[in-house]
Amino acid sequence: MDSSAPAPRSLDDALALMKDLRARCEWDAAQTHSSLRPYLIEEAHEVDDAIAGGDDGVLRDELGDLFLQVLFHSVVAEERGAFRMQDVAGALIAKMRARHPHLYGDGVKRPWESMKAAKAKRSTLEDGLPAGLPSLHRAHRLQDRAAGVGFDWNDALGPLAKVREEVEEVASLIDPDTGAVRDGDALEAELGDLLFAVVNLCRKTGVHGALALDRTNAKFVRRYTAMEQLATADGKTLTALSLEEQDRYWDAVKAAE
Repeated sequence: MDSSAPAPRSLDDALALMKDLRARCEWDAAQTHSSLRPYLIEEAHEVDDAIAGGDDGVLRDELGDLFLQVLFHSVVAEERGAFRMQDVAGALIAKMRARHPHLYGDGVKRPWESMKAAKAKRSTLEDGLPAGLPSLHRAHRLQDRAAGVGFDWNDALGPLAKVREEVEEVASLIDPDTGAVRDGDALEAELGDLLFAVVNLCRKTGVHGALALDRTNAKFVRRYTAMEQLATADGKTLTALSLEEQDRYWDAVKAAE
């Protein structure tokens, strides 16, 4: 175990600390559910960054910061007489048991999304999805929900064919000789269809589109930085080079990997 890690404490200790902060710290006492919203979103992103970074110490600390937000909202709710932290835990346990009937119920395993849809009685497919959910995540969740009630491809071949079809529809709106866009509004719609189809292909192959794109973004930044370093080592400025010259550096970076 990491000798520099803080001493282990119980969840009750953490809850007691949060209540003490609400009682004795002016800033903590002034917070409300609404004022805490930006911090919850920020801490969730920092946990995500820590996972991507692969540092367990950072991940531990960032999970603590995110847990603080759960404690904070629970204590604020308790002060309002709405519910307690123990009720939050109770709701979690009840939900997880209900969603795993093959482990805690009648022994019959059922698709998660179909159970959620039956219980929630959604009026629309997107009921309950956060308004601020990033587009790639929203597409994945919408497809998950549709699949949960049987509206899905049998395997990855269906969405793969759909991706190819959408690529052709996009291509039909770009002049093959000049590269000019024939109808900007129609192109935006077709590119949206293409992205949606790619997310579906990701989902059917066990990949999350947002995570795949994060990986490629990081790879692009890494390669571009290496291009700049190679150019600098040759006494050149990347921005002053032609596209053909830049491509040679790009190819050199890829070959080195």
